[in-house]
Amino acid sequence: MASVTLKNIFKKYGDIEVVHGVDLTIEDGSFVVLLGPSGCGKSTLLRMIAGLESVTSGDVEIAGKRVNDKHPKDRDIAMVFQNYALYAHMTVKDNMSFSLVLAKRPQREIDEKTEWAAKILNLEPYLKRYPRELSGGQRQRVAMGRAIVRDPAVFLFDEPLSNLDAKLRVQMRTEIKDLHERLKTTTVYVTHDQIEAMTMADKIVILRDGIIEQMGTPLEVYDHPVNLFVAQFIGSPTMNMIKGIAEKTHVITADGVKLPLPKSHKAKAGQEVIYGIRPEDLDVGTGFPAKISVTEPTGPEIHIYADLGDDEICAIVRERQEFKRDSIVEFAPRLDKVHLFDAKTTMAIR
Repeated sequence: MASVTLKNIFKKYGDIEVVHGVDLTIEDGSFVVLLGPSGCGKSTLLRMIAGLESVTSGDVEIAGKRVNDKHPKDRDIAMVFQNYALYAHMTVKDNMSFSLVLAKRPQREIDEKTEWAAKILNLEPYLKRYPRELSGGQRQRVAMGRAIVRDPAVFLFDEPLSNLDAKLRVQMRTEIKDLHERLKTTTVYVTHDQIEAMTMADKIVILRDGIIEQMGTPLEVYDHPVNLFVAQFIGSPTMNMIKGIAEKTHVITADGVKLPLPKSHKAKAGQEVIYGIRPEDLDVGTGFPAKISVTEPTGPEIHIYADLGDDEICAIVRERQEFKRDSIVEFAPRLDKVHLFDAKTTMAIR
């Protein structure tokens, strides 16, 4: 196992700079997720760690050693890709053991490591099959097995679940997390899916336009977003955002609706703010009125979408109630869960 450190990393393609001075320390044995929308630089960072992309400036260190000039095969890493990248003419066993064969390891070691990885990943019944005879989830496990047998210092995952259906993604999330718990290998995982990040990571690194917006544990970034982008990117349905003017005890919207504030809020009177409240922290009860536009029963809960002036809000309720379109319902925010953001800077008001 090993730590991974990125020091002031820049990446340019010609005159276009896509990564802007990233500093990041990934601790030995941790599971870190690089999260962000398409084009934010997360896969580029992963590929620079792997050695598949050159670093324009800055240093990449693995286990305390600078690896900028090292070939990918000499970095003691193993990478799992989105598209599996399996050899169609090889059996599962041969695909998993291929790197050991290339390294001219003893046959006994090859067999032992392959059988060990197959047992961990429940692939023992499939060792003689070819990739075309496997499901998508089984192919992804073979790709993971090929990485495991190398016993690397660092695992790198580049959106490995994107090609799987929703049910299989949930299963594979659990399997990857369980694999990390067993092996304790330093893992860097790239995804644009915030549910994957929240359920799997020890630490989430949220990127936008080649810079780190925030990093922390899943609950830290969920409960204490540093700005509007993080607040809206983390959470599904997304956090409600309502524009208004802060006063001592409430925020007044453009339509004159009063949104209550906690006593400890730090906004200045007259300040233009964005009032944030997550759907699960908005209760049906005595509060401010809004007109229902859509309801979405999901089984365990109901998502209520309603119009509040020019803003649309969402509330999540667990009680079995009937909410009719165009009816007026009052919503009461839980005051200890209210987030305030400066409307001009988009930064959280703390």
